[in-house]
Amino acid sequence: MQVEHRIVIAAPPETIFRIYENVQNWHTWDPDTKQAFLDGPFRVGCRGRITPPKGMAVPMVLTQVVPGRCFTVDSKIPLFRMKFEHELIPVSGATEVVHRVTFSGLLSFVLGSMLAKQLNSGLPVTLRNLKALAEGTNAA
Repeated sequence: MQVEHRIVIAAPPETIFRIYENVQNWHTWDPDTKQAFLDGPFRVGCRGRITPPKGMAVPMVLTQVVPGRCFTVDSKIPLFRMKFEHELIPVSGATEVVHRVTFSGLLSFVLGSMLAKQLNSGLPVTLRNLKALAEGTNAA
């Protein structure tokens, strides 16, 4: 099961990527994140934790990082995996931002359906907040 949302932001990919790298501030633009942190630099293999507004913290690991282009975070709990992909595609004078979440594992049928509904309402808000932040940062 997969959920995907897109938005065009009037800022270069590097501006948006700098916002992504500031993991401890994800909660300021992502309402589905109460707290997030990494145990090291923003690169492949770095581990951390992310806490949703309701529920317990879950482990995360950066599995792909291409500065200015994309990054992927995997979060696993027993029998369930969430893969969060963040892609930056340059378009004329702007950047198309794609956030994609893929669920797998034995519990994906149950948990995926429940989380997909939440993500389909939350991701558009997250992307609008990211747009406002990046465009404000770009203007400064």
